[in-house]
Amino acid sequence: MHLHHLLHLLLLILLLAPPRIALASSHCTSAASKTYHNCLSLPTQQASLAWTLHAHNSTLNLAFTGSLLSPSGWVGFGINPGDNAPEMVGARALIAFADPSTGATVALPFVLDDSTKLQKAPLRSRPLDIPLSASETSVLADRATVSIRATLRLAHNRTKINLVWNRGVYVQGYSPTIHPMDSPALNSRTTIDILTTASTSVPHTPTALLRTLHACLNSASWGLLLPIGAALARHLKQLSPSPAPTWFYAHAGTQLTGFTLGTFGFGTGLWLGAQSVGVVHEAHRKLGVAVLCVGGLQMMALMCRPTATHRLRKYWKSYHHLVGYACVVMGVVNVFQGFEVMGLWRSYWRLGYCVVLASLVGVFVALEANSWVLFCRKAREEEMKREGEGNKGFGDDEI
Repeated sequence: MHLHHLLHLLLLILLLAPPRIALASSHCTSAASKTYHNCLSLPTQQASLAWTLHAHNSTLNLAFTGSLLSPSGWVGFGINPGDNAPEMVGARALIAFADPSTGATVALPFVLDDSTKLQKAPLRSRPLDIPLSASETSVLADRATVSIRATLRLAHNRTKINLVWNRGVYVQGYSPTIHPMDSPALNSRTTIDILTTASTSVPHTPTALLRTLHACLNSASWGLLLPIGAALARHLKQLSPSPAPTWFYAHAGTQLTGFTLGTFGFGTGLWLGAQSVGVVHEAHRKLGVAVLCVGGLQMMALMCRPTATHRLRKYWKSYHHLVGYACVVMGVVNVFQGFEVMGLWRSYWRLGYCVVLASLVGVFVALEANSWVLFCRKAREEEMKREGEGNKGFGDDEI
């Protein structure tokens, strides 16, 4: 009798098991350990979105999950209302970060309008003009993942939302600072159909590729070739045993190549600026214009170079040295400004450039030390030669 009841119980479990498994597989669990009907891994920044739609009152329960770049950083998402594209400008956002007063994680509302791109004032929290509100924020045990649970009331018969999301390195008070400008950050946007869970990513524009080209051209030209060309003019003259002006052609060829590549890099910067209306990096732009102008003056000075015996040659050399070194210094500084603008201040790209630049500086210092040794040796030889000639003349008088 007991065996008969046991077989019935096992049969009942087998009959009930499939529906339970199917039900569990059709739901999603967010980072906040709450079950939602649908979920989607977002294409960038290790972020995800889970949601449940309540059709009777057009209410959407959301759970956005993102990872922090640093303990003092921020992470957030926004909804661009109406029929606007999923763009940052116009989005109504909820941004989570550690409260500077209590240390607890908070999510504050922000309206991302045109002034956000201009960056002329800190981003301030203000009430949203759409029915989007955060109900809870939580930080997981790894202290690097944040979940923001929110509620959104949709317009009638609307099934698509324009979503943007991003993260930044640090917060000033209650004001999130600018996010990195790399390709994942600039492409963190999509349109999601909440009924079919289909997402439409914004097509990639050539902007990311052009930014990389802009960085490579300017780093190679203003940041490397111009310092190398200056060192060639200063040290190759002493090291070259040939009487032909080998050092001059090496110097002029290197500088001309650097200026040409830098001009193309400047042109890509102008195109990027035209494609990023409202985004202005004042220091980087002004230094870029200054470096190009000073480099142009150097090219003009090369064509107006006086002969070696001309009375104005010494003044031209002073001008050429002063303007040339100023161009080199400003070019290197602006390369580092570019790394900051692109959000690559802590990247391997900047580390690689620093290693190459430090190696060049080491070579320059060694060459400078060698030049000083040669100068002292030559001065000593000339002094001994003068002393020998003086002693020789004194002996002749005695005879």
